[in-house]
Amino acid sequence: MKLTRRTTAALAIAAALAPLAAHAQDSIVIGYQLPLTGNTAQYGQDFRDAAEIALEKFNASGALPVPVEILYEDSRSDAKEGVTIARKFVDNDEIVGVLGDFTSTVSMAAAQVYSKAGMVQLSQTASHPDFAKISKWQFRNITTQDQEGAVNAQWMIDEGITKVAVIAEQTDWGQSVVKGFATPFEEMGGEIVYTEFFNRGLADFRSIITKIEDQSPDAVYTGFFYEDGAQFMKQMKQLGAESPVYSTSAAYNDKLIELSGDASEGLRLTATFLPTREDANVQEFVSEWSETHDNAPGQFPAQAYDAVNIMLAAVAAAYPEVTRESLRDAVAATKDFPGVTGNTSFDENGEPLKELTKATVKDGAFVELE
Repeated sequence: MKLTRRTTAALAIAAALAPLAAHAQDSIVIGYQLPLTGNTAQYGQDFRDAAEIALEKFNASGALPVPVEILYEDSRSDAKEGVTIARKFVDNDEIVGVLGDFTSTVSMAAAQVYSKAGMVQLSQTASHPDFAKISKWQFRNITTQDQEGAVNAQWMIDEGITKVAVIAEQTDWGQSVVKGFATPFEEMGGEIVYTEFFNRGLADFRSIITKIEDQSPDAVYTGFFYEDGAQFMKQMKQLGAESPVYSTSAAYNDKLIELSGDASEGLRLTATFLPTREDANVQEFVSEWSETHDNAPGQFPAQAYDAVNIMLAAVAAAYPEVTRESLRDAVAATKDFPGVTGNTSFDENGEPLKELTKATVKDGAFVELE
């Protein structure tokens, strides 16, 4: 058969589309970059466990005639590794969207790659205010530190607290914790009497606590995760420091109570998830989680569970033409998604519209405050 120029072009196009057609028949692939080794591996492992619960349930539901797969890559919470993974994911034509990373620093580094390549990125925990501003391809389902800081600032003012000492880990996220709280608190008439940053994993907070107590604050506002939070609370009790402690949702984890014992009593924080809520979807997730874990799920695995389900719902909405562009548009169109962390919608900037819950540690457990 003699091939005309038009026939040759048509065959070339058909050959190029053949892998996509086969892919559409076989599976839909999502990438997930997260720390599976290193000093934050426990978070990434929880994310993966939560993702597998969501994925198994979705594929078993028959929502799509093809399964969805998730490819996991270990970022080790390292920005350079996160960028390497992002390049690997965008070069894989099968991957239509990505989840992660854990920290704001790694998520924002990887976002530079995803934004240029046109790949939707949904992070379950990147709460730095600038993350979603990077491009139209970035989304998050966790509240930002600007949002949490404003809620905590108002909470303290309502409690008659006007003098606050602020400490946070020395990271991009920690910087955003301080700014997100201090700005609205001072605008409301409050005063920041002391500010300190520390390296994650600090073993001895006693010199910081002594400096805090020297300033006689009405309360302490903290930006730490549960490991540092437990150490800080234990040493506060050891030194007899009585300033009430407030924190962000990053500290919410039953392991904080487990590690610090009764030293954590009275800790106040904001959160989007409490496993004690009676909502049917919350209790179903808690039950499924408990099948393979000794502790109830904390906020972070709950955030991952919702992020994966939001992405899967967007895949279903975009099907059968699931492209990187169509999936991004479907994620952006998310409205009142009924997750275990509350209903989630995205505004025009990829920011989540959701409410925060106030909680405290009472009798060895996190309880919701009215």
